[in-house]
Amino acid sequence: MEWFNKWLDTLYNTFMVDQRYMTIVSGFEKTIVITFGALLIGVIIGTIVAIIKVFADGNKKLKILDVICNIYLTVIRGTPVVVQLLIAFFIIFVSAKDGTMVAIITFGVNSGAYVAETIRSGIMAVDSGQNEAGRALGFSKLRTMQYIILPQAFKNILPAIGNEMIALLKETSVAGYVAVVDITKAANQIKNTTYDQINPIMLVALIYLILVIGLTKLLNVFERRLRKSER
Repeated sequence: MEWFNKWLDTLYNTFMVDQRYMTIVSGFEKTIVITFGALLIGVIIGTIVAIIKVFADGNKKLKILDVICNIYLTVIRGTPVVVQLLIAFFIIFVSAKDGTMVAIITFGVNSGAYVAETIRSGIMAVDSGQNEAGRALGFSKLRTMQYIILPQAFKNILPAIGNEMIALLKETSVAGYVAVVDITKAANQIKNTTYDQINPIMLVALIYLILVIGLTKLLNVFERRLRKSER
């Protein structure tokens, strides 16, 4: 048991001395804030882009907007999120003192490009008769989309949105590139201070693993409830 006692002493010196564990707690909070903030922005952008692309199909008046959306999708999906983060922090928001908001916006814009295709596929999966029924009730095309099509589309794609949230959670681990002390950056700071090369990194890996497993189980429960409600 001597090795175990030594390991406990190492953990104490690494995390408890000078309350270094609070750096992990603070980093964890920033990771959660960035994840959910970016997901919200991503869903909003993705919904707008998806609606534009659906409405632009066969409508020459929206051709310019469709082209802009295609450029956005191509650029964002064709470049690494780390590069986008660096461009946002060092070029676009060069005067920003806190990288947290920059990270939220960047990850949100990046997520929006992927969410857009998910939402568009959800909209296209809704039976065309639903659109015709809405128009027959006197709704405009936009109102039909808002009140009839989108609610059904979101119900179908909610599991995919959940998976996007999990992907975002893991992607935020690169936020440290723009001076954000997220949970990964916090572990790295502790590692550099204590010269403990193992425990801080393993703790962060364990935290991410627990979060992902927990969110995955919640998504599975949610999916089962959705399937039951459809019966």
